[in-house]
Amino acid sequence: MLLLCLDSSAVASAALVTGAGEIAGSFVSPDTRSHAEVLAPAVRDLLDGHGLTGTGLDGVLVGTGPGPFTGLRAGIATARALAFAWDLPLHGLMSLEALAQDAAEHARAAGHEEFLVLTDARRKEVYWARYALEPDGPRRVGGPGVAAAERLPPLPAYGRGAGIWAERLALPVPAFAGAQPTASSLGLAALRLRARGEGPGPDTTPLYLRESDAKVPGPRKKALA
Repeated sequence: MLLLCLDSSAVASAALVTGAGEIAGSFVSPDTRSHAEVLAPAVRDLLDGHGLTGTGLDGVLVGTGPGPFTGLRAGIATARALAFAWDLPLHGLMSLEALAQDAAEHARAAGHEEFLVLTDARRKEVYWARYALEPDGPRRVGGPGVAAAERLPPLPAYGRGAGIWAERLALPVPAFAGAQPTASSLGLAALRLRARGEGPGPDTTPLYLRESDAKVPGPRKKALA
């Protein structure tokens, strides 16, 4: 099995992940504002580098957020378009699962039974999810949500959201202060959940968690006679 994985909930990223859990190729852009421009060329370069076409894949996986409107839409729209064009199964998975996948080994070594993963939600808030460590990996027990960092429980906190608001958290983890969800880790998280019989499923509805800043104007008020 070979999956094309995409995530644009924070940075733009793409990866080819095998059913055995090997990363055959990956791309991560450091730019958080050019998701739409870089994802499609990144996918092309990944496939070309392995002598593949889209029809040589077994499916497409995309991170569904939470994340900012514009960036998140770019990744999901790209994944939907490619899956449709290549007639491939399309799967969606919450992006914070990728960050939990990366944090789990460190959390286990540190003796943590539960931990938080946090990404930057802007407006002085974070996107968060809470995980419990089980023998076969992390299991989500809370979230996803959006909140001010100081309102979260006093648990070890991993990810860029924890790095930004470290002074407002009880137990930020400095080694993961810049960590973001990536397509590679999203693919590995999907394999973990699949082994448990828990997905991922076909739903690629974006998790925005808050309303858009863009509002449809209301009707004009009539001028006084």
